[in-house]
Parts: sequence; structure tokens; C-alpha cells
Amino acid sequence: MLIVALSTLRSRWATFSGSFVALAIGVSLTTIMGLGLASTLDPPERAPERFAASPVVVMGMDRLTVEVERGPGTAWVSKKLEHPGLVDARLVGELRKLGPVVVDSAGDAVDAVGVDAPVEAVRRVAGERARVLTGDERRLADPWVEQDAEALVAVNSALGTAGGITTFVSVFVVASTFAFAVAVRRREFGLLRTAGATPGQLRRLLLTEAAVVGVLAGGAGCQLGVWGAPRLARAMVDGGLAPEWFAIGDESWPLHAAFWTGLLVALAGAWAASWRAGRIGPAEALRESSVDSAAMPLGRRLLGYGLLLAGVGLLVWSLATDPSDLLKRKTYTTQPMVLIVAVALLAPLLVRPVARALPLPGAIGMLVRENTAASLRRTAAIAAPVLITVALAGSLLGSAETITASKAGEARARTAADLVVTGDRGGLRVGGGRVAGATLSPSASTAVYVREERSALIRSDARAVTDPAALAEVGRLPVVAGDVRDLDDRSIVVNEEWERPVVGRQVDVWLGDGRAVTLRIVAVLAEGTGDNGAYVTAANAPSAPVDRIDVKLLEGAEAGAVAAALGSMTGGQVATVDDWLAASHPRTSSTTRNGLWLVLGIALVYTAIALANTLLMANSARSAELSSLRLSGATRAQVLWVVAGESLFAVAIGAVLGAAVSAVSLAGVGAALGGLSVRVVVAVPWVEVGLATGACAVVAALAGVLTCPWARADR
Repeated sequence: MLIVALSTLRSRWATFSGSFVALAIGVSLTTIMGLGLASTLDPPERAPERFAASPVVVMGMDRLTVEVERGPGTAWVSKKLEHPGLVDARLVGELRKLGPVVVDSAGDAVDAVGVDAPVEAVRRVAGERARVLTGDERRLADPWVEQDAEALVAVNSALGTAGGITTFVSVFVVASTFAFAVAVRRREFGLLRTAGATPGQLRRLLLTEAAVVGVLAGGAGCQLGVWGAPRLARAMVDGGLAPEWFAIGDESWPLHAAFWTGLLVALAGAWAASWRAGRIGPAEALRESSVDSAAMPLGRRLLGYGLLLAGVGLLVWSLATDPSDLLKRKTYTTQPMVLIVAVALLAPLLVRPVARALPLPGAIGMLVRENTAASLRRTAAIAAPVLITVALAGSLLGSAETITASKAGEARARTAADLVVTGDRGGLRVGGGRVAGATLSPSASTAVYVREERSALIRSDARAVTDPAALAEVGRLPVVAGDVRDLDDRSIVVNEEWERPVVGRQVDVWLGDGRAVTLRIVAVLAEGTGDNGAYVTAANAPSAPVDRIDVKLLEGAEAGAVAAALGSMTGGQVATVDDWLAASHPRTSSTTRNGLWLVLGIALVYTAIALANTLLMANSARSAELSSLRLSGATRAQVLWVVAGESLFAVAIGAVLGAAVSAVSLAGVGAALGGLSVRVVVAVPWVEVGLATGACAVVAALAGVLTCPWARADR
């Protein structure tokens, strides 16, 4: 069987070249993503910098640890505090009695100090008031630790998403390629059946061919991945997506994972095609005049309809139970894939009605439309990869832009302010808190923590306000119950996402500095897109500096004079509310957009490979058909126009199907936003979808013409 498979690969190298290239690129990308992920999971140890000369570092408590119920027992969970504790002057004085103390800050209270004293003595003095760090743990006091951790999470998320998309698209393309290869080789398989080959032998032949291609492509892909991984890491560093020190390590497991994944992808892609080949009878293939005339298998129909129902059902279920789940990046990235696979499986059923609905002018146009509608397998094989690219471009970029645009609109609707004053981490000078001609609502960024159902510790962003009455006047908070003006030092404003958000209910929470308090709910806000956080008074966040002042101008007040007074009093930056919203609520972050463009780039590369390979296989079997067209009086140029037109028309059909999937995905996101009482701002990425479709059209037209038997000579 191996000898026959190798002979087939040599004689039909063009048929398998697309699968080889697709697999090699898939393995290389998987290798790159795996090496990148391994580097984020095991980053190099960095030596302490801030207190490098001190053997012991004393830090304020920066984590909240709470006991929760897990199964039959209990467990301890931890969250980083929004406002870590400080090392107060009294403790610093006690530490000075043990040895020299390095204070890397001005003032009587600091976040960390270095101590040159025996560690056990330092632990006895610090007790439960602070953390004691030694050895490599001293780097936790360095300011870059938190930023590096956040950056690594972003890198991990981007590489993980790209790796998942790579696997999905590679399986899709390889399966489509093998399926069309079986259709092109039906006469060959019929001859083998006539010669006595059993269905099982045909299946084993195809799987052996796939295994050989998978092994060769896997080896090439691993080498390419090893070469490309350090270059991707450097590009991510240069683009600000990864810390400056980020580099690829020497882990070997990503190479093994990528190689065996590539082999499994090849075998999985050939599996369904092998069963179809096994069903070919000796006389059936010999009687066929066209590879595209067979009916669609019942199993494919059932699978396609099942996935379509599952995709729509998941969408409806999310809308009915938890609309906010559709706004999460993992959801709107993965959920469209179910619909993409469903529509791709049903593409042979959809080709003809879509082709009939897109009329083309002239005799060549009529011939292109009829050939496209009649050649279901060929058209579906060309349209399917285009469907993936267009659907991913429309659903991923469209969902991200729609959510961020709606968040900006929600933020605008939540405020009646005319001006906003912002400050750096040091905070704003509030002074007397009064400016003639304006109502001021100072607030600070903080957080609260709550133990829900005694099984999870949940962090909720919050704002600490100094004047609840001013908050009610300057803000347009989406209150569904209670009154924010009732907020005081013993109460809290929550949103509908909280467990049992009932006005008057007492809730046990931990504040941003870790203190445990019991507060009464006085108002409940709509859940919205997730930015409607909690509100507490400034007394419940004493260490949080005021970082924003919302300002509402009184009637007759002059904005310029008020802005000048605010700038002088606070030392902050004064902006109109529209300018502040534009700066603080951009359409989509650069990190998210770069990650999505990486995904789309992968899909576009695979689409180009699939289009070129499919057209090469299809045109190699069309000599008789095109000869008949020439004998009927068509010129060589007209034949090439027909071939190019069919390729472009198939791309148009794929784009229409991809746009339909995108429309369903965006409709789901829009419905989720509407269900959360958010004004929906649907952002359709016309430019990106147009560029993706145009790139597919160029590749298809060139591949169709260059692989046409009539492209090189007048026959």
C-alpha cells in the first residue's frame, strides 16, 4: 500500500501540493504559537532591581485571601488588591532598629522598604502587618512586575487565539482539498475497483497518502516554525505587544505537539474523503461525465443541518440566559466557527440558488453563471475558503468594533457632564471642591470584592465618590431600583450582575485595601456592557486618589473660565466630555486589532492556498470540456474569460455566504447589547471585508487563468 501511495504522490504531485503547503504552514504556525506560549508560561527569571542591595524586602499586603467552598471541602482563593497596603512610619521605625533600611519613596508611608537584617528578626517585627520577601521574591517590589504580567496575559491570549484559528482553518482546508481530490479521481478509483481493489483498500490508500504528506509537511513546518518564532517574538516586542525582555525559550514540547497535530490534521482531513472513495463502484465512476453531478451525501446534509441548528441554538440560548456572554472575546471569536462549518458543509445546496440570484450580463456571463450552477462541487470547493475569510473578517472585526462603539455610546449616555478633569496616578487636588458656575463630582477608581454563593471570590470595579448628590446630578446612571442619593459610608450601589441585587439587602464585601465591611444596597444599576460598576463613598476607599472630576456647567456659566479655574485648582487636564470619551473609549485597542489581523492573515494565506490548489485540480480535468467550447467557435481569450469569470463568480458566492454568517453573528451581538439596555451601534467593517474579498478575487482569477490548459497556447 505504501508503494502505491508513493507512486500516486509522484504522479499526482500537483494534486497534493496544496495540502502539503497548507499543512506545512499550519505546522509552522502551530510551532511558532506553541513556542511563544511556552515562553509566556515559563518566562526567564529577572533579578530584583529596586532593592537589589537589600537582602530582605518588606512590602505592604497586596493580596486578599478568602476561604471558599469547593466540593465537599474548602479552599483558599486570592485576588490582587486594588489598593495594596502601605508600610507605615511606625513599622519603618521598628525595622530601623534591626538594621539599615532603604526607603525608595518620599513621605512617612511607603509601599515597600529594603532591610539589611536577619530575615527571622524581620518576620517577627512585621508579623501580619506586611509581607517579607527574600531572594528572587524581592523582585515583586519592582514596578515592572504587574505590567509584565499583564503583557504576558495579552501575549498568551493572542497566541492562543491565533493557534486555535490556525488549527480550525487548516483542518477545514485540508479536508476540503482531500474531498475535492476524491471527486477529481473518481475514474481512477473506479478503475482500481474494476481491477479488484476493495473499499477498505481504497480507504487505506487515501489515509496512507495523507500520512506521507503529513509527515513530510510536519517536518518542513517544524523547521520553518523554529526559524520564524524568534522573529515573531521580536516583532511583538517592537510592536509593544510583549515586554522588552520577551524571547523564545528552548522548550521542545511545542515541536512535538505541532508535528503530531499536523499529522492528525492530515489524517482527519482525509478520513471523510476516504469513506466517500470507498463507496465508489467499478461502473459508477466510469459512467460519470462530470465530477460535479453527484448528489450531496445524506451524512453531510445531516451534519450541516445539525451544526446550523447548534450554532443558531447556542446564539438564542445565550441571548435568553446570559446576553453578556456574547460580548466576551472568546465567545464572539469561537461561536461563528460553528456557523462557518455548517454553511460550508451545506455549500453545494446553496450554490445554485445564490448563483441564480446573481445574474451576469452577456453571453459569457450566461455561460459563467450556468457552469457555476452546474458544477456544484467545484464551485463549493472554491467558495468555502472565501466563506471562511469573509466570515471571520466580518464577524470578528465587526463584533469587536460594535462592542467598543456601543460601550463608548453607553459611557456617553451615562453622563450629563460638560467637562471632565483627569489626573495621573498621583491624583487631583480637589481643594474646597467648589468652582463658581459648575457642579463637581470627584471620584476615584477603586474595587470591591464579594464572595458569591460562598464558592467564588469576585472582583468588581468601582468608583469612590465624595458627594452622592453631585453624582446623581452630573451622572445619568441607569438605575433600575433605589436611589444613588441615598449612598453613604455604610452603603453601596451595585449592578444587576451581583448575586441577589435587592435594595436594602446587607452584603459582606472586602474593600480595595482588603478591609472587610458590611454594606447595605441602596441602588441597583442595569448590567450594561460590564462598565456599570459599583459605587461607594470616599470613606470606603481612603487610599484611592481622586483621578476624575465630572463637571456640569450651570446655566450662564462660561466653559473657558470654568476650565481655567479647574486646571488651576486641580492640576489636572481639563477636556470636554466628547474629547474625554474619544480618548478613553477608543474604537478598538491596538492589541485587539493586531491580534484579529493576525488571525485574518492566517485565514487569508490558507484561502490563497486552497483556491490555487482547487483550481489546479479542477482545470486539469477540464480539457475535454474546454475543447468542446473551442470547437463551438470560442476564441482562446473567450475561454480564458469564462474560466476567470467562473473563478470570480465562485468567490462572489463565497463572499455572499460569508457575509450572511457575519450578519447572523453581528445580529446576535446587537441583540445581546439591546437585551442589556445598551444603545446598539453596529459597526460593519466594510473596508476589511472588501479587502479580504478583493484579495480572494485576485488569487482566484490568477490561479484560474494560469492553471487553465488554454492559457499557454492557442489550441
